[in-house]
Amino acid sequence: MENVTRDFSKFGKSFQESLCHLILDDRPFADQIFEVLDINFLELSYLRVFVTKIKQYKKKYGIHPTRKIMTSILRTDISSEQDSVKKMLRDYYARVLSQEIDLKESGYIKDTALDFCKKQKLQEAMLKSVPLLQKSSFDQVAKLIQDAIKLGTSNDLGYDYMADFERRFEHKARNPVSTGWQTLDDMTKGGLGKGELGVVIAPTGAGKSMVLVHLGAKAVEAGKNVVHYTLELADTVVANRYDSCITGFHLNEVKVFKEQIYDKLKDLPGKLIVKEYPTRSASIQTIRNHLEKMKNQDFIPDMIIVDYADLLKPEGSSKEEKRHQLESIYEELRGISQEVGCPLWTASQTNRSGLNAEVITMEAISEAFNKCFVADFIFSVSRTIEDKGTNGGRIFVAKNRNGPDGIIYPIFMDTSNVKIKVLPKMMTSEEIDDVVKNAAKRQQEKLREKYSKYKGG
Repeated sequence: MENVTRDFSKFGKSFQESLCHLILDDRPFADQIFEVLDINFLELSYLRVFVTKIKQYKKKYGIHPTRKIMTSILRTDISSEQDSVKKMLRDYYARVLSQEIDLKESGYIKDTALDFCKKQKLQEAMLKSVPLLQKSSFDQVAKLIQDAIKLGTSNDLGYDYMADFERRFEHKARNPVSTGWQTLDDMTKGGLGKGELGVVIAPTGAGKSMVLVHLGAKAVEAGKNVVHYTLELADTVVANRYDSCITGFHLNEVKVFKEQIYDKLKDLPGKLIVKEYPTRSASIQTIRNHLEKMKNQDFIPDMIIVDYADLLKPEGSSKEEKRHQLESIYEELRGISQEVGCPLWTASQTNRSGLNAEVITMEAISEAFNKCFVADFIFSVSRTIEDKGTNGGRIFVAKNRNGPDGIIYPIFMDTSNVKIKVLPKMMTSEEIDDVVKNAAKRQQEKLREKYSKYKGG
């Protein structure tokens, strides 16, 4: 049988260094690959020492070393190594401490290294099985091959309370993306974080699509990559709204001032992709497929916007109740935000009780109240007819996993140039009660008026 390459040399130095970096930082992966990794697969001597120290520590103490522990080991426990190896090892570890492995690369490195090591183990088993064919039973030979195949498979049973003790004390960065409103950033600890779902609730015509454009525009201006899915408006219409929001030109002037707008946009630090799908034609899987295509072209979004989730095509049975379909859509959207590792904003339309209401609470959310449960941050936008005439309105922070909620703020919203401000004056509890009571009272009066007309007819 022809031998395959016996080390990682064909993959290069960078690959091997990144692999050892992953072995240190990713305990489940280290446990998995140690079943099949021969230390001599590593071509470079300082990497062999590095991984050997990790294995020795795990064997002696039963837990995976932290970076802090590894720093101590490399300071005190490599005196027997050659000076050249010690220098290369310390230089390498300094690079490990100063950088994180790109998520796009880590999957490839893990899969490639495991595939290589498992093939080596399988080849060893096959070579050992040849002489056994004459003197051993079939079951013994089969067991030898099967044991080799099992090596290196995932053995991560979950978070080990003691073995992973250090992990729960590590700082976990949310990497929040600013909303562009200091008031909301303060109460959300910097904005919506990675893996979090934000929902804007508003009745038709209140400006929820404008709010989503504002959120995307502020992210692009902050140097973030944004993908904006539009299921209701044309992609060029959405892009014009971004033009207006970023530059300040009114929507009815964007074609007139095309050159000036381009001059202001050409140096934007972030990148924006607007993807249009006809209403009810795109499903959650459609979005996943599109994100995968962008990933293959090296575009990884820092924020995803879906305008809006209620217009996505359900993937379940057509006989399933609409509220169950919507709940599933929102759950899947949050799943996408966690998979990609970025915040995802979407919107939801209120039922009729939200029309011309001064304050919109979660009770007014259309069709499926349960979709509120999965969201991390929810705020409503309410604008009466009078508010629209004075560019006013209110937002109500209905849910906030990272801070206070149940708060109403006045807003300024000029839809002619997508200019939206959350005013810093927070309403007092007495003012909130008055607004809510007045809104409920007006709603009841309208219902009575409606049904009295119906009975009179």
